[in-house]
Order: sequence, then structure tokens, then C-alpha cells
Amino acid sequence: MNEIVILSGKGGTGKTSITATLAMLAGSDAVIADCDVDAANMHLLLKPDFGKGHDFYSGELAVINQDQCTRCGICEEKCRFHAISSPGGQFQVNPIDCEGCGYCEKVCPAHAITMQERFSGNLYISQTKAGSFMVHARLDIGAENSGKLVARVKNEAKSLAVAEKKQWIIVDGSPGIGCPVISSLSGATYVILVTEPTMSGLHDLKRIYAVIKKFRIKAGCIINKYDLNANKTNEIKRFLDEAEILHLADIPYDILFTQAMVEGKTIIEIQSPYKPVFQQIWSKLSEQLNHKKQ
Repeated sequence: MNEIVILSGKGGTGKTSITATLAMLAGSDAVIADCDVDAANMHLLLKPDFGKGHDFYSGELAVINQDQCTRCGICEEKCRFHAISSPGGQFQVNPIDCEGCGYCEKVCPAHAITMQERFSGNLYISQTKAGSFMVHARLDIGAENSGKLVARVKNEAKSLAVAEKKQWIIVDGSPGIGCPVISSLSGATYVILVTEPTMSGLHDLKRIYAVIKKFRIKAGCIINKYDLNANKTNEIKRFLDEAEILHLADIPYDILFTQAMVEGKTIIEIQSPYKPVFQQIWSKLSEQLNHKKQ
């Protein structure tokens, strides 16, 4: 079983559109994991049925028992995050501001505050229009621990792939180099980097590659909208050669990609010349991973 993680050092490079297209090519032989839990949008293109849902809890939240509270105000005074207020004389905890440190619980003389497990979002296991299983999630507003939710998504995807004897796990990772990206890289077989020919695109490509290098994972790169800046595209190609990153493909800027997204489809589902391009990417990828196994 091969686990492919698609990443970009920055947002807006077309990472999710490319991931969804590869998922369509893999079809029922893959399990898809949307690990961009802070801004999940793969469902817009793969149309999962949200078949099974699970609540996700992580961290703690202060809860005030109003029957025990003596209105002394110590909790509000001591909370350094200003998460406790007293409108109308009744003390309340703002769940977005509460960091779950537990200090208010310790200083409350009436023992009216308890720390309870925090609801942080939902996890779903779905069937997609490609015939594949998809594990995806929604992080609650203001919730933290997205790295833990990514780990949960990945673990569910792996268990499902093993149980269903699937050959591929295709992971849409978060942009950037933060905790969710680190979590999505754990156990990966191969990484596809999606970049664009801009100054920030090249800068962030180098940053994400520095992270991947620590994991000693082989990588390939797709240059999206390569024809917008020929000089910057050439700089990216020189970097790929120096870093020994496989150059998988150049994809031009084309309004058809926007048209496909507006229709809630991948680029290979509408009339366009790009299906052979993505089939060639998939072929290169399969060849690279099969060679690695030998």
C-alpha cells in the first residue's frame, strides 16, 4: 500500500484541485484523506455522501456550575486569557478564548469550575463519486489541536485501506509547514509538491522541502500555472534538479480549471485537453513507487 501526500508551501497553488483529479484517476482502488482540516474543501469536488459521522473531542474547556458559583469574581480576575466575563453578574466562559489551562479551576474557592473534554469538530467516513472511500473532517470554529484531528483522519484512512485492501491512500495536506503538515507526513510513502512560478511559491516550496527532507521521504513536484512567469519557472526547475526532486509535470494557466471548480468537478470531468496530462502524472508516480519497492 502506498500513501501519497500532496502538499504546497502556500495556499492557492491548486493543490486540492490536483489532489481531487488524482483521486478520480485512482478510483475505487484508493482511500482519500482530506487532512486540510482547518479549511477542508475536497468535498466540493468529490461529493462525499457524509455517510458516517463521529464527534471529535480534544483538549479541555472550563465549565462553571452556576448553582455552586458564589460570584466572587476570582476566576475572572485571574484568567490571563480574558476568557471569563460576568454579564448581568453571572460568570461565563467564552469557549473561543479559553485555553483549557485549568488555572481557574484551581483558584475557585467554591469549587464551582470543572475542566471538561472539549468538542473540537466532526470526522466523516464517506463514499465519493469516484467510487472511493473518503475520510474527512470539520474543525469547530475557534478549535485548536488540528494536528490531532489530522492524525485521527490519517489513522482512520489507513485502517480503512487495510480492511478494504486498497492499493493507495491519497492525502490532501494543509498548506504551510505547521503542525497539521507534520502530522500528515507521518508514515507517508511519497510526497507531491504543488507550486506556482511566483517569488512566494518558490520560497515556500523550499521551506516545505526542508521539512520533507527531515522525514527522508521522496518527492515529486508539479508546477501549476507554469506559463505565468517563465523566469520563475526556470528557477523552480533548477531548484528541483539541485534537490533531486522529480519534476512530474508543468500545468498551464487555463480558465477551464476555474470552470470545472464552479461546476463542482475536476478538470478531467469536463471537456478539456488535460486528462492525458494527469494520466501521465499518475503513470510517472506509479513507476516511481514501483521502482522504489524493487
